[in-house]
Amino acid sequence: MRIGMVMNLPYPHPILSPVVAVDGGGTTCRIACVSAQGRCVVEVGPANVSSDYDGALGRLRDGIAELASHVTGGAEALYGAPAYLGLAGVASPRIAARVAADLPFQVVRVEDDRHPALAGAHGDADGAIAHCGTGSFLALQAGEARRFAGGWGPVLGDEASAQWIGRRALAVALNAHDGLAEQSDLTRRLLADYDGTGGIVAFAAEAPPHELGQIARRVTAAAQAGDVAGQGLMREGAGYLWQALGAMGWTPQMALCLTGGIGPLYAPYLPPEAQAAIVAPKGAPIEGAIALAYALQKEQTQ
Repeated sequence: MRIGMVMNLPYPHPILSPVVAVDGGGTTCRIACVSAQGRCVVEVGPANVSSDYDGALGRLRDGIAELASHVTGGAEALYGAPAYLGLAGVASPRIAARVAADLPFQVVRVEDDRHPALAGAHGDADGAIAHCGTGSFLALQAGEARRFAGGWGPVLGDEASAQWIGRRALAVALNAHDGLAEQSDLTRRLLADYDGTGGIVAFAAEAPPHELGQIARRVTAAAQAGDVAGQGLMREGAGYLWQALGAMGWTPQMALCLTGGIGPLYAPYLPPEAQAAIVAPKGAPIEGAIALAYALQKEQTQ
């Protein structure tokens, strides 16, 4: 568990009372309290409430308890503050309601982690994000309208994510073995490293998403070196992002953020109009969660 305190932060909102914000991803979870004294952040492990509800809630409770010990007024002040939680795995209102009921906050809003990512990346401005880490999703805001796509997990979705690239690389290696795809240094190395086709099939059947995601590093390195299979996989992932952005209503006049470990690496494979629109995110997802916590606080004071 990591703890950090930052004092005298210049937030564009009046700090009427403390707010609590949570950005809970599938790898790490950040829990922040912002008050007139500054910001305290606790970092704990993964907080995916679909794949491991009990583990995620346990880590959230531990992090909240630790945060309370560092906040003026302690647990009473913390639990009475408006709390916004953006968590991986909140796939339905039922899950959101369950999380809210299982935590001690008096005023709480629970949403999936795509919302704080979008708010952090673009603030109030129009724009889109294509997030490709171990999983993937897309999000777009135009005026008051917000759209989200993807984030459905490794079984039914997460196209262009690191684990998707890893799984596709293994499939391409099998196709190359069968003569259905061109052999390359990447496919030959994968077949050798996993002891042939049987080893690839056995590994893919049991490997969790993060292990499949590790293969993506080999794919991106191979693509940068000119490997035909690696470049084909990156073009395939970029093609999905481009098609999805168009279907969601993105236009070249809107800013585009590529986030996550593999997301920015798709930039060279996107059309020129998309490349020209790419900007760095204005802030991290935890900043978006803080902004959404302020919005919740404002609702409560009106």
